[in-house]
Amino acid sequence: MAEKKISVFPSENTRAPLVVVNATGNEGEDIHNAIGDRASLVAVWNLDWNDDLSPWPAQPVFRNGDSFGGMADRYAAELSGTIVPGIEQRYGLQPAYFAIAGYSLAGLFALYSAYRTSMFSRIASVSGSLWYPGFADYAECHEMMRRPDRIYLSLGDKEERTANQYMKTVRDCTERLHEKYLLEGIDSVLEINPGNHFQDAGTRLIKGIRWILQ
Repeated sequence: MAEKKISVFPSENTRAPLVVVNATGNEGEDIHNAIGDRASLVAVWNLDWNDDLSPWPAQPVFRNGDSFGGMADRYAAELSGTIVPGIEQRYGLQPAYFAIAGYSLAGLFALYSAYRTSMFSRIASVSGSLWYPGFADYAECHEMMRRPDRIYLSLGDKEERTANQYMKTVRDCTERLHEKYLLEGIDSVLEINPGNHFQDAGTRLIKGIRWILQ
């Protein structure tokens, strides 16, 4: 199991919102520079990506790819029960609210975490892997632990153009959940960006974080 690494960028305003980003690498500084002092930022990286961020075990979706360990419940409990409270105490923070954001599988986790913890009131699932086997069905028939104030969803306009039987459903799954959240009265947006899944990831993530912080 990889040892998680955490970068903290506290706001000078101890009451500013706190945003958790599960990152692919140490890109926290770029995100912090983009959002400025309007929020404290916690970037968690060096994750076991396919295990920590997946809601339940699943077989590989790519030929010669890795399977998914389904350890998101454990990580959500660690994040809300240990990691974030420890950072609050260490830096003397009293955030007005907590938000969570992520890209790809981390975007899936950001949304799934709302079903497993009541900590986060604002969520950005950016090009989220909402194609994950069974996730859309799960989200449609389960209640979140708290109703978020804002949910940001986004996709590239070419993401569903693939022969992969799972990933080609991503737009349908994302649109289904966006409609569900709107019907529930949640302030939610689905933004379609130009390009495929791998295009402008950093820019898209920052855009999503800015929206939930409005």
